[in-house]
Amino acid sequence: MNDNLPATGYLDMELLRFTTAGSVDDGKSTLIGRLLYDSKAIFQDQIEAIEHASLKIGEGDFNLALLTDGLRAEREQGITIDVAYRYFATPKRKFIIADTPGHIQYTRNMVTGASTADAAIILIDARNGVIEQTLRHSFIASLLQIKHIVVCINKMDLVSFSHQVFEQIQSEYNKVARELGNRNIHFVPICAKLGDNVVERSENMPWYSGPTLMNLLETIPVSGDIDVSMTRFPVQYVIRPQSDKFHDYRGYAGRVASGIFKKGDKVKVLPSGLTSSIRSIDVFGKTFNEAFSPQSVVITLEDDIDISRGDMIVKENDKPVVSNEIDLMVCWLSEKPLLSGNKYAIKHTTADVRCVIKEIAFKLNISTLGHDESIKEVVLNEMARISIKTTHSLVYDSYNKNRITGSLILIDEATNVTVGAGMIIADEVST
Repeated sequence: MNDNLPATGYLDMELLRFTTAGSVDDGKSTLIGRLLYDSKAIFQDQIEAIEHASLKIGEGDFNLALLTDGLRAEREQGITIDVAYRYFATPKRKFIIADTPGHIQYTRNMVTGASTADAAIILIDARNGVIEQTLRHSFIASLLQIKHIVVCINKMDLVSFSHQVFEQIQSEYNKVARELGNRNIHFVPICAKLGDNVVERSENMPWYSGPTLMNLLETIPVSGDIDVSMTRFPVQYVIRPQSDKFHDYRGYAGRVASGIFKKGDKVKVLPSGLTSSIRSIDVFGKTFNEAFSPQSVVITLEDDIDISRGDMIVKENDKPVVSNEIDLMVCWLSEKPLLSGNKYAIKHTTADVRCVIKEIAFKLNISTLGHDESIKEVVLNEMARISIKTTHSLVYDSYNKNRITGSLILIDEATNVTVGAGMIIADEVST
């Protein structure tokens, strides 16, 4: 009998997901290319491919931005238009990078890339300081509950590596951060093109004594961000082997969304409200004493009760919301506008239901943080607060408490295209 799931070597390394955001030409793709290049995370054939691509588009130097601008259209335009994901590791941590576009018309892409991020790198051109796009990206990061913000003030070489410029931009951004309620903010002066303070410390800025960007990414605390008191286990599949060896076996497979489940815990199944206790926690024929986020396991219960896909197992004293009337902030991803009365399919954790749009409360002006309550529709890349009514009750938490059980997507039933990304607002708990 093992107490925990086995963990060894590379597979057990802590993972940090982070996104990059900034205005066009702030150097996001170049920064990511520099991180990969200086951390020796690029294969020789990739380097040769980028050298060839640099020559093809008339770049005399090795263009690090092409490592993330993977689409041909991006390379030809010199901009990022898609969310480019890259994976690499250092001896201390594994990383998943989402390089998102800077254009306003690709707001939906940034929301997609940032939705699972633990940290956000916001780039600011040292020559321009805090601009409208800085406010927009900072607000989205705040709305998506990204706990760690790293403000990289880039192109310091173009302002003569000025300490005064760095401090001025830092002061400007802190005003924005206070307005948005952001707390864990780090500032790093860098030159992505030359590599200053990215992986190696800069000799051009001796006045900066803080960590390099890579050192910061390797040491940002991630495990402490997980709320272990909120136990959520969305049931994905009911396992009934129908064999002589496992004649009476009934297991509930899924991924632990948050918290820790232990053998013997008293649990409640929602939305039915039926209670039982955990008999075993199984993985590939082995039994363990506990399971925690984000492990995928099979849970068996002492009582034979009716459980199906979309139900959620929680500890008996936990109180997520159970309701079919839900308020949420939505980022609209479709060219077909969102209108009151429209009907959509919804995916929330493992649950599939249908809904109708009851009300569009207001549309959010991300540039000014103002509310427009006179609107009748929400169009592509816009964000709004809406109310929906679902065909069956969902079990959820507010997004600011649990990003997994507090998020959902809206789907056009005619085309099966995802048209909206929603962040649930829940002020009260179920009784």
